[in-house]
Amino acid sequence: MKKEFPVSGMSCAACAVSVENVLKTYPGVKKVSVNYATHSALVESENTLDLDALKKAVQDDGYDLIVEEVKAEEIEKHQQNALAQLRFNTIASGILAFPVFIIGMFWMHMPYGNEVMWLLTTPILLIFGRTFFINAWKQARNFKANMDTLVALSTGIAYIYSTFNTFFPQWLLSRGLEPHVYFEAAAIIIFFILLGRLLESRAKAGTGEALKKLMGLQPNEVTVIENGKEIVKKTSTVQVGEEILVKPGQKIPLDGKVISGSSFVSESMLTGEPIPVQKSIGSNVFAGTINEKGSFNFTATQVGNNTLLAQIIQRVKEAQGSKAPVQHLVDKIAGIFVPIVILLSIVTLLVWGFTGIEDSWLRGMLSMITVLVIACPCALGLATPTAVIAAIGKGANMGILIKDAESLEKGKKVDTLLLDKTGTITEGNPKVVSTFFPKGSDDMLSGVISAIERKSEHPLAKAIVSHFDSTELPSIQNFQSHTGNGVSAVFESMLYRIGKKSWLAAEGVNLAEDVLKDADEKLSQGKIVIFIARENELIGSITIADPVKETSKAAIKKLQAKGIDIHILSGDQEKTVAHLAEQLGISHYQAAMMPTDKAEYVKRLQLEGKVVAMAGDGINDSEALSLADVSIAMGHGSDIAMDVAKVTLIHSDLEQISKFFDLSKKSVSIIHQNLFWAFIYNIIGIPIAAGLLYPAFGFLLSPMIAGAAMALSSVSVVTNSLRLK
Repeated sequence: MKKEFPVSGMSCAACAVSVENVLKTYPGVKKVSVNYATHSALVESENTLDLDALKKAVQDDGYDLIVEEVKAEEIEKHQQNALAQLRFNTIASGILAFPVFIIGMFWMHMPYGNEVMWLLTTPILLIFGRTFFINAWKQARNFKANMDTLVALSTGIAYIYSTFNTFFPQWLLSRGLEPHVYFEAAAIIIFFILLGRLLESRAKAGTGEALKKLMGLQPNEVTVIENGKEIVKKTSTVQVGEEILVKPGQKIPLDGKVISGSSFVSESMLTGEPIPVQKSIGSNVFAGTINEKGSFNFTATQVGNNTLLAQIIQRVKEAQGSKAPVQHLVDKIAGIFVPIVILLSIVTLLVWGFTGIEDSWLRGMLSMITVLVIACPCALGLATPTAVIAAIGKGANMGILIKDAESLEKGKKVDTLLLDKTGTITEGNPKVVSTFFPKGSDDMLSGVISAIERKSEHPLAKAIVSHFDSTELPSIQNFQSHTGNGVSAVFESMLYRIGKKSWLAAEGVNLAEDVLKDADEKLSQGKIVIFIARENELIGSITIADPVKETSKAAIKKLQAKGIDIHILSGDQEKTVAHLAEQLGISHYQAAMMPTDKAEYVKRLQLEGKVVAMAGDGINDSEALSLADVSIAMGHGSDIAMDVAKVTLIHSDLEQISKFFDLSKKSVSIIHQNLFWAFIYNIIGIPIAAGLLYPAFGFLLSPMIAGAAMALSSVSVVTNSLRLK
């Protein structure tokens, strides 16, 4: 059994790891991958599992596994509702937290200030931030702790202590102590953590878009020929062997074999190559590819989940899930940090209580609260997101869109970069790169070629017309299209033919040696050569290719100078790719690659210990992009590639990849600095808060100063992150 189940209740990367561990230890489970981005678990087992028991095991851990058959639309609706609720909670808590912060920091002595802050803070914790307390309780039941535990504990203690001092201030005043409140700390912490989660959720929300768009490549309805009549049926009901009609401009619904008619079909989603492929009787066609101007009938050979498109969709889904998100450093440390802080706070209370000095238990309680307040995760929680937000903003200014922190972190480790050819290194559009007319050409000849090609349905005709653009087109007669060979027409009583060399030779055209010699050189480089004949004389040739982008060569040299090994992966023919690799000084290249070949190539390099980045622009790159450690899409490419990739280059310029790697290096450095200072602050602050300096200096840190120190540590982290700007 291999099945994907939706998972609910996960609030952080640590949750995904927790669910994965529960499922891994369940009897009979062979392999598990929990994807926090899509909130799903891919479970493999040798035999059929008891799904209800599996569900209960996950529920006992504080989460839920949806084993019932649920429509994708319902799951998507549930996720959208959850995102909408998170957005509402963040905005609402922000609106209430702002006045609490102003009063707590600047107007703390205003009449009824404490009561106003209590009134505003209560809904922040008990309504808009209740998920932290619910999740912390679920973790506590299983003797676990994560970021939610730390947030709930520190804000909860600060709130309870502040509430007591608001309504019973005399209890401390009678003992000569000031009844301080910390509502602003509790309110701001909840708001900041919610804001961080909202930003993360919005970035993750686009993950499923790629799959939806891939699924959208297959039409819902098809025209089936039954007993000579055209019948419209649902694609899902078509059986193997049925005859299907494909009209001009339609997407091919299923895999099959052409039995009548002919056309050119764009297979760029499979090969990445922009030039449509000619299809005639006996040719194979594939679901999701686009028919151009002709029409044809084919018999279905693969339907349902067996089509090539369905297999690509499944592999992309598995590839996205196979990279269970790396548990964030903060969550890892929180699992150890939280119990230690709780233990230290209890030890602080007991040590003070049994000292026997005046008001020992009261001082112990205040010291315990100070420890919990100073250990509050504000700086820890802000260390990564502030640096990530600053880096993402900087990247956007540079024309680089970055989706997540994981790609930022891994960018600096990349040692191997895989580049798709068409649209990534090259412009992605076939153009006339040279012409060869030994006896010269004039405006009249250019006009004749342009006039003939304007009537042609061949996909390369557009490139020729664009090159021989002529405002005054001569009048031609007797235009004919010779399928698979070329086109012909008459101008001023002379017959012009444009097409293949073999066709012209068969028509009795004398093949000029100088034209053939020039053509052979171009063909050896993998370029396309089209020949022009006037009457029985070969007068010239047109060379068509996909030009290399102006910046590609310099960008590749810059990346190689950084020690990055570059490979070209292409669906194009061997000659073309080999010539391009030689031209750019790249020693590793692969030609004639299908989407699965690219994906396997990524896996192979990763098994060799390489940290792999993949840059591509097409649907055919989506599976490889999903598997790569860092995935980069060209901004001018397909929406699906951009949805799958974690980094998008707006200007489709390879020079931006080098800039991204530089930004990654700086960002990781800032994040490490932030985490270092956040922990140093706790390592120094917690012992002082516990009263370490009291025996020697009589100094006892008050909860108010602890709150200010906590705020200062947060400011230092944010300021350090803003250096990225």
